[in-house]
Amino acid sequence: MLRPIRTLAAAAAALALVSACNSASTAGSSPGTPGQASGNSRGVSADSVKVGGIVSMTSAGGYSKKDTDLGAKARYLRANAEGGINGRKIDYLGAEDDGQDPAKNLAAARKLVQQDKVFAVAPMSSVTFSGADFLEQEKVPTFGWGTLPAFCGPRHIYGFNGCLVPAPGGTINQTWPEGIGRILGGAQGRSVAIIANDSDAGTFGIRTFQQGFAAAGFKVSYAKASVPATAVPSDWSAYVKEILTANDGKAPDAVVSVMQTPNNIGLFTALKRSGYQGLLSDPTDYDPGLLAKDATKQALDGVHVLLQFQPFESTDPRMAQFKADIKAAAGGQDIPLNMHMLTGYMSADLFLAIAQKAGKDLTVESFQAAAQGFSDTGTLVGDRAEPKGQKDSFGCGALVQLKNGAYEVSVPFTCYEPIPFK
Repeated sequence: MLRPIRTLAAAAAALALVSACNSASTAGSSPGTPGQASGNSRGVSADSVKVGGIVSMTSAGGYSKKDTDLGAKARYLRANAEGGINGRKIDYLGAEDDGQDPAKNLAAARKLVQQDKVFAVAPMSSVTFSGADFLEQEKVPTFGWGTLPAFCGPRHIYGFNGCLVPAPGGTINQTWPEGIGRILGGAQGRSVAIIANDSDAGTFGIRTFQQGFAAAGFKVSYAKASVPATAVPSDWSAYVKEILTANDGKAPDAVVSVMQTPNNIGLFTALKRSGYQGLLSDPTDYDPGLLAKDATKQALDGVHVLLQFQPFESTDPRMAQFKADIKAAAGGQDIPLNMHMLTGYMSADLFLAIAQKAGKDLTVESFQAAAQGFSDTGTLVGDRAEPKGQKDSFGCGALVQLKNGAYEVSVPFTCYEPIPFK
């Protein structure tokens, strides 16, 4: 029942944020099969539930999240082996490639709903989500990493670790500032520089993390969304000069990059060459595939990477299950793990948990009713609850450090009290 999904490979790259657009459609409700409640049961038959994904499998710059597809497949394979969702098997169509292009993202959403008639989209993993308004309008339960504004607010769109880019009235996940504070022996008297791409997403990221680090007790000595979003700079000297004098003429204690891997490599290399000895951190570079090249390994050595899930190095039994599921989906091969796999896996996992609670009469309406009172504990992203997750993050995370060619846990997976976003 699980359909094959494009070629599955090992190494991938980074992560970022952005938001989007609109539109309309002709796909709508279809009558339920016998025994189902009335309502929108598109993609649901007596013995299966049709699900698709949207993933940036390719991009003009070589950036790829393709292993997100493998992670989702791994979780659905196990679910089917265990009997599916209340007796229905998951018919996973695989992921549409949006090429990191807003127009293709919307086109992929339209195809999955209007042509393929999916019940849900899980995972949705891209740096653009222009299909969000369409999927919300069509009442398609959609799951992905909550790093885009569209995962915060819409009724049918869910972040597997909650909402990470809140609107005023929401909350900010404090994993990053609290974790860096622990590494530095406390935030009081410490300064941090935060840098992002010159884009709407970068500006929002600066606004969010500036509040978070200040609330943790840091002096935010530099906070700019100034790096071009369309191309990696060939010369980082101007950025480095500003950063190294931002703390009243001195270097900050930590430099936090809210950018993708190519930018991080350029920035961190330039900072190290300048003699910077402080802490370096980003939210993207947790990928054993990055260690295959000596230049990349050297550039990222010592960097602390933010995770919003249990590290692969964890001894948690659920992590052991994740690894076994990935190996099974990869045809029994041991392949390097990366965060994209876990993005797909946990997107599928949250969808499955809510769908199971919805019961045998699975419709969009029964699914949404189940989501309104959903909660569980001890997952790879901590304790989950809906609809809380459509406004707030689940507040958990860890930090790992690349050290001598391997990742080590620098701050164990911990849940922190979120702070109000202003």
